[in-house]
Amino acid sequence: MSFPLLTATAVLPAIGAIATAAVPAARRTTAKWLALLFSLATLVLAGIALARFEPGGARYQLTESHAWIKDFGVRYELGVDGIGLALMALTALLIPFVILAGWHDADPLETKSSRWRPTQGFFALILMVEAMVILSFEATDVFLFYILFEAMLIPMYFLIGGFGDRAHTGSDENAAAQRSYAAVKFLLYNLVGGLIMLAAVIGLYVVAGTFSLSEIAEARASGSLSMATSTERWLFLGFFFAFAVKAPLWPLHTWLPNAMGEATSPVAVLITAVVDKVGTFAMLRFCLQLFPEASKWATPVIVVLALISIVYGALLAVGQRDIKRLIAYASISHFGFIILGIFAMTSQGQSGATLYMVNHGISTAALMLVAGFLITRRGSRLIADYGGVQKVAPVLAGTFLIGSLATLSLPGLAPFVSEFLVLVGTFSAYPAAGIIATTGIVLAALYVLVLYQRTMTGPVKAEVQGMADLKVRELVVVLPLIALLLFLGVYPKPLTEIVNPAVQHTMSDVQKKDPQPEVEAAK
Repeated sequence: MSFPLLTATAVLPAIGAIATAAVPAARRTTAKWLALLFSLATLVLAGIALARFEPGGARYQLTESHAWIKDFGVRYELGVDGIGLALMALTALLIPFVILAGWHDADPLETKSSRWRPTQGFFALILMVEAMVILSFEATDVFLFYILFEAMLIPMYFLIGGFGDRAHTGSDENAAAQRSYAAVKFLLYNLVGGLIMLAAVIGLYVVAGTFSLSEIAEARASGSLSMATSTERWLFLGFFFAFAVKAPLWPLHTWLPNAMGEATSPVAVLITAVVDKVGTFAMLRFCLQLFPEASKWATPVIVVLALISIVYGALLAVGQRDIKRLIAYASISHFGFIILGIFAMTSQGQSGATLYMVNHGISTAALMLVAGFLITRRGSRLIADYGGVQKVAPVLAGTFLIGSLATLSLPGLAPFVSEFLVLVGTFSAYPAAGIIATTGIVLAALYVLVLYQRTMTGPVKAEVQGMADLKVRELVVVLPLIALLLFLGVYPKPLTEIVNPAVQHTMSDVQKKDPQPEVEAAK
């Protein structure tokens, strides 16, 4: 039996979570280094998976399949296509930076609430989230995916509610109440979505008699599986609703600004750059593959919702006074672009959407982590409390600028390629939708440049006068992310070679071909 590489990539951070949690309370530094070591080892395994993957090979590679719950036809089945592999690698890449950025976020405070900040628990929960997210990108059994989809909510709930942002402007009691509200809202929204999905998962089993993606695909190809139109549409809606909550898509998005605002900056990165990608990934893997006709039926409505997300998120970002909530609303706008690209049903749109998932993860991580370093120094999330930072901390301001420019998809930085492909793919299928989506680009330039101007330029405020520049640990976090943004911005080929074959399989699932340009005959 070959080495179970996919299982090892997911199990290793889970083992690291247990080992980190078991470190004695007084040895906090040991727990931090242990968590970092396990995250780096996981990154190595993800790199090996990338090296062993053959872009022109089988759709799902590095597969594993074992009987699990035989009476219900549930199997432990894993496999990655180019899309799942890219997102698995993104997750493994970001977690070490999340751990380094949050190095002191869970250190005990000299207050009565210090008991709620066990360092070991903080890093163990991060590793547990990593394990579940990676396994969800690998799962090819619908029931196994559902379990992971729901289980990852538990560690995220405690990371949001138990380890909130210390730069809160109110009293300790008010801060605790806000964290609790954000954590409960996150949990309830996603639990409701998950329960609706559970009903759809059961319905799928009743119709197909299996949870295996490969078996369902074979049954469809042979003609032995056929779904009534109404059945397929109801099942699609059950799956899509859960994924739209996770994504998050308007109007199911309202939990995200609360969660990102109240969480620490590294946990906010974990939410929007890692966990939320499970929702958009699942739209490609499950909605389009399992319910192709229903996906095409729902496309017009989903395109409209994605456009609302793009414009609405960007408009609210423009009016924000809180740095972290501004980034949260910007992410809602970006997720609108991702979903628009998926349901444009063109190869350019879906390739762009997949690249957007990866590039948004990197750019948001860079911007949010630098913003976290800034907020930690000043002790405030309010934009009005800053001014003139570039004069006292030029490296911090410079990295903040690059992260901000990546957020507005400046040419030469990685998100530009993604956004361009999404818009090209959308224009070719839905010209009006493509025109409306471009307003998100204009609004992005507005909220990003206004944010930079108000925080980094102008007279130096008294509270900012003694602000320290980025330290070595913080540079180790930020510089590799910026280097990736630059590299993928000018040379995205390594990603597109992995992703494009998987996109072609998805296009084949929904039996769609790219629209041909209309060319008038020469007179």
